[in-house]
Amino acid sequence: MGRPLDVLNNALNSPVIVRLKGGREFRGSLRGYDMHMNLVLDNAEEIKEGEIIRSLGTVIIRGDTVVFVSP
Repeated sequence: MGRPLDVLNNALNSPVIVRLKGGREFRGSLRGYDMHMNLVLDNAEEIKEGEIIRSLGTVIIRGDTVVFVSP
């Protein structure tokens, strides 16, 4: 297994699920990231218990709120 940023690099332009502190989850296509794990998702959707709550389009997620990223 690689370093965390290697995993993100391998997931570029692929669908991911991101869980944030507080339990919120987003699903979308990973378009970019930086060394602080700030993430850019395209076609992002907020999901709860597997159901789409709302569609958001392109979003930027602050890295300090990320609990995990699942490719």
